[in-house]
Amino acid sequence: MTVPSPDSRPRAVTITPPAGPLVGRVSPPGSKSITNRALLLAGLARGESRIAGALASDDTGHMAEALRRMGVAVLQEDGADGATFVVRGTGRLAPPDGPLFLGNAGTAMRFLTAAAALVDGTVVLDGDAHMRKRPIGPLTEALGRLGVEASDHAGRPPVTVRGRGGFASDLVTIDAGLSSQYVSALLMAAACGGRPVTVALAGTDIGARGYVDLTLAAMRAFGAEVVETGEGGWTVSPTGYAARDYRVEPDASAATYLWAAERLTGGRIDLGVAPGAMTQPDAEAHELIARFPHLPPVVDGSQMQDAVPTLAALAAFNETPVRFVGIANLRVKECDRIRAMATELDRVQPGLAREEGDDLVVAADPALAGRRRPAEIETYADHRIAMSMALVGLKVEGLTILDPSCTAKTYPRYWRDLAALGVRLAFDETAR
Repeated sequence: MTVPSPDSRPRAVTITPPAGPLVGRVSPPGSKSITNRALLLAGLARGESRIAGALASDDTGHMAEALRRMGVAVLQEDGADGATFVVRGTGRLAPPDGPLFLGNAGTAMRFLTAAAALVDGTVVLDGDAHMRKRPIGPLTEALGRLGVEASDHAGRPPVTVRGRGGFASDLVTIDAGLSSQYVSALLMAAACGGRPVTVALAGTDIGARGYVDLTLAAMRAFGAEVVETGEGGWTVSPTGYAARDYRVEPDASAATYLWAAERLTGGRIDLGVAPGAMTQPDAEAHELIARFPHLPPVVDGSQMQDAVPTLAALAAFNETPVRFVGIANLRVKECDRIRAMATELDRVQPGLAREEGDDLVVAADPALAGRRRPAEIETYADHRIAMSMALVGLKVEGLTILDPSCTAKTYPRYWRDLAALGVRLAFDETAR
């Protein structure tokens, strides 16, 4: 078995269920969420920062290239424990010489939209066809209330921001019901304005509040001063950022696939990091995964959204049905993940999963393990659908995952790591 090079884009990969437990050592990549936060903060700082243990992937590549286009020197050094980005900033971002293309990198799009307000000039931010379907209206509207001229296309990218070097107001209220990234974007940009800025939530609804905590930790690491002003409010002082050396922790979302593969096969996979050492919200999924095949009947996925597809794949083999609630935001991720998981699990076995409103219900069938169910699994250009449905292929014969290269968005070595653990993979190199 040969795993394709990172530059190739095979049409599909067919998975042969392993005959025994998966045993070995795999190091998950660095956290995408933390890497893109650290890249932006280092780019806004004056001086040289080194970001070690970072993720080198499509998403972080888009962020790094956008910063280069805005006058920041970003070098990438590859090592055994991940990438190191060397970032040399001037304390300011310059207007790029044309539109910034950000692929389908949601963090890069949201974070840079707010940061563009700090530029003296016009910044256009665009992405691929999938990005142009993802909502950004609440963020551009919030920027407008801060005195920044920002426009989008029916609440979606492309976005045009005409920056004036900072914000003209010291208070903004943001609707974060669709994404916590809107809050994180405003908080990070606020430290570089000329006045203290308070960011407050409209209501108490916020997608994955734990990611705001990640943002605050990264901001403070780079010298920002942030004070919580009650539930759902933060005041950011105009300190700017200081260059520093920073280490990125392993990606908890990526780790969920390995934890699940271990449970599904009765194996032992050493990730080199304890779940409790991770600060990302998806690390909380480890406790649930450890309960398989006795997952609870109702799982609230609101604070571990990226882990829901992993848990749904596990639920297919659970002893009892599982209903996933609090996951409406999954409809506006790289694809509609509720519909995608329901559709693809149902493709494996009719009736295995369904949508009920914004809930995902997985009927569960332990007897599915070991059966042959030939099916081509559509991935919708979504890395999490590909990686999660590959877990089903560890127990069901005949599963083929289409467009497997989409995992490069956050986990470029995913297929190599599965192969290293002993999973047989057959790639169809026919061009898509």
